[in-house]
Amino acid sequence: MRLTFRQLRYLVALADTTSFTRGAAAVGVSQPSFSQQIQLLEAALGGRVVERGSSGAILTPLGREAVAGARRVLAEVAAVEALADRRSDALSGTIRLGVSPTLGPYILPQLVARLHANSPDLRVHVREGLPNRLVELLADGTHDVILVQLPIDDRGLHVERVFREPLFLGMAADDPLRKCEEIGIADLKGRGLLTLQPQYRMSEQVAALAQAAGAHVLRDYEGTSLDAIRQMAGMGMGLALLPRLYVRQEVRGGDDLIVRPFAGGRQYREIGLAWRAGAGRAPAFLTLAQLLRDVAQ
Repeated sequence: MRLTFRQLRYLVALADTTSFTRGAAAVGVSQPSFSQQIQLLEAALGGRVVERGSSGAILTPLGREAVAGARRVLAEVAAVEALADRRSDALSGTIRLGVSPTLGPYILPQLVARLHANSPDLRVHVREGLPNRLVELLADGTHDVILVQLPIDDRGLHVERVFREPLFLGMAADDPLRKCEEIGIADLKGRGLLTLQPQYRMSEQVAALAQAAGAHVLRDYEGTSLDAIRQMAGMGMGLALLPRLYVRQEVRGGDDLIVRPFAGGRQYREIGLAWRAGAGRAPAFLTLAQLLRDVAQ
C-alpha cells in the first residue's frame, strides 16, 4: 500500500490541530473520511501514528517522524508548484513567515502595511518563535521563510542578509552613564548587564560584550522579551542592550529609561531572511528581503 499526498496533508493537519474534528475541518472533509485516511496511512506505515488522549490526539514516536517527513515532502511539492509563479513581481499567493519575538512586533506592522498596499494578492501568515525552533520549522516545511538574527549555520538554507541594526544601551534615568553622549566599551567595566534567555541570539552578544568589557551578566533573571529587559533597566536593576527598531518604537522622552548609542556604532546585530536552498519562490523572498531593508531604513 502506498502513501498519498492527501494522507500526508491530513497527517500534518492532525499534528497541527491535535484533534480529528479540527483536523478534518482544517482540510474541509468530514471526520469519518479524515479518520479513514489516517487509518490507511497507519496501515501503509505499519504502526500507529497517533493515540487518542483526554487532551486530544497525541503523536506516537512513529507519528512524529512521519509528520516531519510529511512536512518536508509537502514543502518540496509546494516549491515545485510555485515555479509557475516566478514572475518579476513574485509577490502573490501565500507566504508562511516565521519571525523572532525580538523582531516581529517592531518591523512587521510596517512591512505588512506596505505589502497590503503594493501586493494585494499576497497573504502573509506570521508565526513567532524562538530562533532555533524557527530554523527547525523552516527545515521541515512549516515555514516558507524566516526572519531572524544571524548567524544561522545550516547548509540547507539560503541566508539573505537584510540589514545591520545598531544596539543602544538602556539605563535608569539616574544612572551615571546618562551623562555620556556615547558609550564606550570601557564604560561598562564592573557593571551588570541584563540578558534575554539563552535561546535568543542576543544573549550570546550580551555575554561576549560583558567578557570584552570586564562587566558581568546578571543571571538572576533572564528576560523573555525586550519589554522585560527594558523595565528592569528602567528600575535600575542593570544595563540593557536594546535594538534600534525597539528603541524607535517603544522608548519615548520622559520615560524612566534613557538610551545611549555605542561609540562608532560598534555594537549591532545582523538580521537576515532565510529559506530552504533551491526554493521555487526564491524571487519572492528576495523581493521581500528588499522591502524589509526599505522598512528598516
